[in-house]
Amino acid sequence: MTSSSGSLKLEIHTDDKTPGKWSVPLGEEVFRRFLSGGGGSEKAVFGEGSLFSPFLFGKYFDPSDAFPLWEFESEVLLDGLRSLGQCRVDWSQTDQAYVLKSDLPVVGKNNVQVYVDVAGKVMEISGKWNSNKKTVANSDWRSGRWWEYGYVRRVELPGDADPKTSEAFLSNKDDHSFLEIKIPKINSKNKF
Repeated sequence: MTSSSGSLKLEIHTDDKTPGKWSVPLGEEVFRRFLSGGGGSEKAVFGEGSLFSPFLFGKYFDPSDAFPLWEFESEVLLDGLRSLGQCRVDWSQTDQAYVLKSDLPVVGKNNVQVYVDVAGKVMEISGKWNSNKKTVANSDWRSGRWWEYGYVRRVELPGDADPKTSEAFLSNKDDHSFLEIKIPKINSKNKF
């Protein structure tokens, strides 16, 4: 479905129970070796300022680990990257919702998937490289050396987030895709 602004509304999956998902951690040295031999798409997605970069905040953090993004002030963490013009991610909140916006290099048409573990309140944003040279020997690319086949960022949602009614939109412009995710806050009036 396409919205009036030309954005594609993505389906947010809640039923993915894949055992062993992202089971191989991406260590700092492995990541550095991967980047040094990687192609343009990988460097663009995992590069500085990207939502998927393990070094987004200047400290290594495996993208497959859930990160409590909302516990940090975006102005403080992203200020340095913004001043250098490298920031391609932003998050904010209103009285009604949390909003995550990310600029993604186009690595394949509509290859971004959003999954929410409603019980654990973890949102996962992932995608698979759109390249003929990359083939997966086993059927589940997320349980092997996943970073060679795709990308992921797992975000821990705040306690007052309502993941069941979240919305994700993807729009393409020039050589980038723009992802916007709106996560409504649980209305305190609806609590007993």
